[in-house]
Amino acid sequence: MNHFIIAPVVIPAVIGGLIILWMRHDMLLQRIFSTAGSIVLLGVSLYLAFHASGGEVFVYRLGNWPAPFGIVLMLDKLAALMLVLGAFLAVVVQLYAIGSGWDRKGWHFHALWQFQMMGVMGAFLTGDAFNLFVFFEVLLIASYGLMIHGGGALRLRAGVQYVIINLMGSTLFLAALGTLYAVTGTLNMADMAVKVAQMPAEDTALLRTGAVLLMLVFAIKAALVPLHFWLPSTYANAPGPVAALFAIMSKVGVYSIIRFYTLVFPGDSVVEDIASDMLLPAALITLVIGQIGVLGGRHLGRVAALSAIASIGTLVIAVSIFTPQSISAALYYTIHSTLAAALLFLVSDMIAARRKGELWLTLRPKIRDNGLIAAFFFAAAIAVAGLPPLSGFIGKLLVLDATRDDIWWIGIWSTILVTSLFAIIGFSRAGSTLFWLPYQLQRIEAQAEEEGRPRPQGPIPPKLEPDEHIQDIDDAVSPTLTFVAAGTLLAGLIALTVFSRPAMLMTDSISEQLFDPQPYVESVLIRQEGARQ
Repeated sequence: MNHFIIAPVVIPAVIGGLIILWMRHDMLLQRIFSTAGSIVLLGVSLYLAFHASGGEVFVYRLGNWPAPFGIVLMLDKLAALMLVLGAFLAVVVQLYAIGSGWDRKGWHFHALWQFQMMGVMGAFLTGDAFNLFVFFEVLLIASYGLMIHGGGALRLRAGVQYVIINLMGSTLFLAALGTLYAVTGTLNMADMAVKVAQMPAEDTALLRTGAVLLMLVFAIKAALVPLHFWLPSTYANAPGPVAALFAIMSKVGVYSIIRFYTLVFPGDSVVEDIASDMLLPAALITLVIGQIGVLGGRHLGRVAALSAIASIGTLVIAVSIFTPQSISAALYYTIHSTLAAALLFLVSDMIAARRKGELWLTLRPKIRDNGLIAAFFFAAAIAVAGLPPLSGFIGKLLVLDATRDDIWWIGIWSTILVTSLFAIIGFSRAGSTLFWLPYQLQRIEAQAEEEGRPRPQGPIPPKLEPDEHIQDIDDAVSPTLTFVAAGTLLAGLIALTVFSRPAMLMTDSISEQLFDPQPYVESVLIRQEGARQ
């Protein structure tokens, strides 16, 4: 079974290479192999999750070198959950990209897609801090290409900003790793946890510096204030399916925070409460800024991007408490927010395809498939805002319950509840402008024409240029497939709601394993002789 641990990294790496070398001029073959690879990746992830559910920590030693000298991949319940979530999202959104025709708008879409998944899967599986950096770079390099897929000045400008910010983050990551290696003499996470636990408190100044630098790196990846400014323009200008896939990418930063600050730097370690002290204020401000952006947004793409920022704020509020209950709540909310954000980006792309690429929240004629898309938008807005009956409501209740014993619980609760109202108002305004007002204007005009009266003049919309990443519904390969993909994400949210109790039991189990790191350390640092047995 252990050899399967490397499969989520190898499968997309091999398929991406084959697409570049063999199929780069054959779109049909690319679609078949890439989709098949993503489905196999999902199957392998489910297989690994089944084995990890028993509580055992599995370790794969590349070259059979013992840790901490060799590279290791490890599989526990948290890594398994993130693998399944990422693979499921990849399959669904890739089907949308094929159905909408986005994959043929530029070169090497499917190859870049596979390399992106290689980096994401590797980041979830690695047990070595330096290889976390390596997989970060793999997924970021692929995401650069996906970000500018289809061309256009707006996208290119946002892509350059995205590249610069993440290169700065990568440089900071190397500085953090160098600092930690200078102090501990290792970059294996399990070995580092042992060394940090044994370190005298009076010799931890440099260690604290490394921990803070590492937190800043993960804050950039997760788009926490004040390091969030790259995300709105990046997500708003990216192709719709790419922005939907990016919903899992920001979770890689949150995953890294949870992994490092429960294993290497737990609250009772020599670094004490550095993580909590930094994260909670940043998370609260992130939530406020994101929801104010939703309230005042005039462009649906930016509204969706800012709602993603707000969801990160809510998620990190739970993470910052660092208790088993709060981490469990954060994991449930991670699943919900990933699916909900991806659904909102896909619905936004559907609207753009029917408005000739224009997503400004201004009055326009009723779009094709208005009723069905309005229903999808309504469901996505409910999910993102955290209203019943969907899983966002349950997720926010779990976060509120997990923070009720915190000294700042009044401020936390007030921020979450008030900003939820901002989101409700913002999405209501967007939905009315996009779907209800055009329908009402059309109905009034039809009634006036039937009665022989002059047609009333609605408000004259401003002359706004459409976004440069125009996606026309007439270019779609299969509009039905796009609805199937969006419906699958919505079905996932409904399933998370209906089966919320089993989902919470699962996240409770994952949290318990995280706060008992000794089996993880023992599994990774087992002697070479034990590995051969």
